[in-house]
Amino acid sequence: MKPAVTVIGLGPMGRAMATALIGAGHPVTVWNRTPGRAEELVTAGATPAATPADALAAGGLTILSLTDYRAMYDILGPVADDDRLRGVLAGRVLVNLSSDTPDASREAAAWAARHGAGFVTGGVMVPAPAVGQPGAYVFYSGPGDAFAPHEPVLRAIGEPRYLGEDPGLAQLFYQAHLDVFLTALSSLLHATALVTAAGVPAADFLPGALGTLTDIPAMIGDGAELARQLETGDHPGHLSTALMMGATADHIVRTSAKANVDLRLPEAVKSHYDRAIAAGYGTRNWTALYEVIRARG
Repeated sequence: MKPAVTVIGLGPMGRAMATALIGAGHPVTVWNRTPGRAEELVTAGATPAATPADALAAGGLTILSLTDYRAMYDILGPVADDDRLRGVLAGRVLVNLSSDTPDASREAAAWAARHGAGFVTGGVMVPAPAVGQPGAYVFYSGPGDAFAPHEPVLRAIGEPRYLGEDPGLAQLFYQAHLDVFLTALSSLLHATALVTAAGVPAADFLPGALGTLTDIPAMIGDGAELARQLETGDHPGHLSTALMMGATADHIVRTSAKANVDLRLPEAVKSHYDRAIAAGYGTRNWTALYEVIRARG
């Protein structure tokens, strides 16, 4: 029989993970603060737990899919602090796939260790409908001896990408990827608002705009070469310059102002070019913006 798994938190992502684990043949125990969310999973073969303590006791591996890490403390804190249940966390491995900051992950790992539990943090890099499907992947970090024994189980959710012992690394990578994603979504909506303000239907614009998004990797080139430029400070300006692209950023701000479209996003982008040019990078490539964005010291 395959290892038993507990899933705590049955929002769309938690339900998707539980479904994938059931489909892979694992005995799955589920718990949620709103019991009704477990009904379809129970029909599919999951076992409902009456309490968080019962859920933890059902198996050695517990996956948490919650709003944030605060929710983990709200649910598991009373279990850990109850003298009658003392030791329930001991020897368990918690895999927290909720979103929060890297520091929150490190603090949670220390909290779990004080209660004798292993702790692995993770970030699911696909939407709920894609969990368990080809192409799904999940970042993980934390102690290798907590992660490695459960890697075959976690593979049912998506390809595990283990980043190392630091519990904060998975959330760092998750947040950094979402930084790219969320900014792209906002830019797509801003650009659509700019076009529709001129009376053009969104349907006439969005197919081409989505093409621009998918063409970006080809435009900026190989990721390894881009990384090399950023790491070495080599920003050749033979194809484009901060001055040239900064002028376009200024035009976007002015066009947005004329259309009465929100200015905060284009102004933020323009500020990067303005500061790079002021710092002497005007004749260098757009990658020189990294020099005014990156952390110092």
